[in-house]
Amino acid sequence: MSEQNTIVLPRIRTQSLTQEVTSDLMSKIRHGVYKPGEKLPTEPKVMAEQGVSRTVVREAMSRLQAAGFVETRHGVGTFVLPPPVPTVPLLDHMTVVTIRDVLAMLELRISLETEAAGLAALRRTDGQLELMKRAIDAFEEGVNRGESSVDADFQFHLQIALATDNKYFEDFYRHLGTTTIPRTRLDTSRFSAEPGQSYLYRTNREHEYILDAITRKDPQAASAGMRMHLSNSSERLKHASEAANLQGEAKDAANKADLARS
Repeated sequence: MSEQNTIVLPRIRTQSLTQEVTSDLMSKIRHGVYKPGEKLPTEPKVMAEQGVSRTVVREAMSRLQAAGFVETRHGVGTFVLPPPVPTVPLLDHMTVVTIRDVLAMLELRISLETEAAGLAALRRTDGQLELMKRAIDAFEEGVNRGESSVDADFQFHLQIALATDNKYFEDFYRHLGTTTIPRTRLDTSRFSAEPGQSYLYRTNREHEYILDAITRKDPQAASAGMRMHLSNSSERLKHASEAANLQGEAKDAANKADLARS
C-alpha cells in the first residue's frame, strides 16, 4: 500500500489520552529532543504524530505550561522553557530533621493515597465529586488571597479517602489531620524554584488533574496523578536534604582543615 493511501488509525485508549500525550512530550523535553528555546511542533503535527484530537493536544499543552515546561506565545507558538535553577537555602539542624520526618510521611502517603485515588475513581459518588471540586475551588480562592490553603488541601485529600468507601483510609487521614500537609511544618516554598503562590497554583493544577481522572472513573490515571502530585513534593525536599548534607560535610571538612593547621 502506498504512503498516500495509508490510514492512520486513532490510538486505542489504555489510559487518559491527555496523560499519554503530556507524558510523551514531557519525556522528549527532558531528554533533549525539544531543547530550551525551541518551538514545539504545531497542533496539527502533534495530532498526526499522536493520533489524537485537537482538544487532547490543547489540554496536554495546557498541562505542560502549568508544570513550567513550556510557554505559549499567542500567534507565534509554544516554546520550551529552560529548566529552573533551584536555589538551595541554608538549613539549620532542626529544619533538616523536620525535612526527614516530612519525607517519611510523604513516603507513607504515596503508598496509601496512590491506591486510595484509584479506588475513589471506581467508587466515588456524584456528591463526593462535588465536595472534591469545592475543596479545589476553596484552595484557589485562598491562594488568590495570599493564604496557604492548608485546610482546603486537607479537605481535598480527605474527600478522596472518603470516596474509597473504606473506613481505614478515612481513619488514617483523620487521625493525622493537617500534619499530613508538608507546609504545616515547613515553609515548602523555600524549596521550590517557583515563587510561593505560583507553587501553590501548580499544586492545585495537580489536584484538578486527579479530580478529572476520578470524575472519568479512570483508576490508573487517578493513581498516577496522585503519585506524581506527592512525589513532586518529596523530590523537592529530598533535594534540599541532600544539599544540606553536602553543606554539613563541607563545613566539617573545613573545620578539620583549620584544626590541622593550628
